[in-house]
Amino acid sequence: MDSETQSPNLMCKEDESNNNKKNENFKFCSISDPNSEYVEMLMEKETDSPSNENKSVSKNDGSWLKRTRLDVIKWILDTRARFGFHFRTAYLSLIYFDRYFSRKPINDGELWLVQIISVACLSLATKMEESQVPKLSEYHVNGCEFEGYLVQRTELLVLKTLEWKMSWITPSDFLNYFINKFYGEVRHKELVYRANVLIFALMEENYVVDQWPSFISAAAVLAAYNRQLTKKQLEIKLNAISSWGVLDKEHTSICYNLFQSMVKKKLKFKTPKYVISNS
Repeated sequence: MDSETQSPNLMCKEDESNNNKKNENFKFCSISDPNSEYVEMLMEKETDSPSNENKSVSKNDGSWLKRTRLDVIKWILDTRARFGFHFRTAYLSLIYFDRYFSRKPINDGELWLVQIISVACLSLATKMEESQVPKLSEYHVNGCEFEGYLVQRTELLVLKTLEWKMSWITPSDFLNYFINKFYGEVRHKELVYRANVLIFALMEENYVVDQWPSFISAAAVLAAYNRQLTKKQLEIKLNAISSWGVLDKEHTSICYNLFQSMVKKKLKFKTPKYVISNS
């Protein structure tokens, strides 16, 4: 029997019968009901997330790994697009990647290790989130292809290093909720996509670990719809979230300002027709 078909659970057999199996205890879904109590549970739960537990590798200014991480983000996003994965899957894989290297030191120049860890992290994320899971042999990094059994061993290493804590709340979990709260029924699919693009741009800028996912998500929705909100307009929008206090709104405003700065520097979105200047 091939070694790739022997490992249990998250170390996923490359068996088609397992592609549609999910651990529902670890599953978070996007919220479309603006009055859902579920979103309140997520907001409470995100305070237990690993956001500030460890310093991410992205904080090691000037490090080789920080520079290499940008290539990893590009590879994850390219692979996401290639296989049609959800943005949440890509985000989770980068959480795994950052948390792994925050706990495991690495020598400069060990590119092969970074590459196989990135493959293992994305593979684990797909097994958590996707209904169709590619074979390990289908993941290619800069032309490199790792043997399936090596990726599975690396998956186990990642799982042990992260203490099998593989389900985290992400900004994607809140996007539908905030779109409905702020704008009701607009061109929903496009706005979700644009917000996700902003979220990953922020992750490249290394700020994600400093803010809760709900703050990032709310700010991304607002910036994706209109990146020229005044302080007063932003305050009015955030008042729609009745459960948020002053500090919550302040953190979201900080994220929104970061998105504004990023868009000016590097993102060249055309202003969509549905953007209203005084929204």
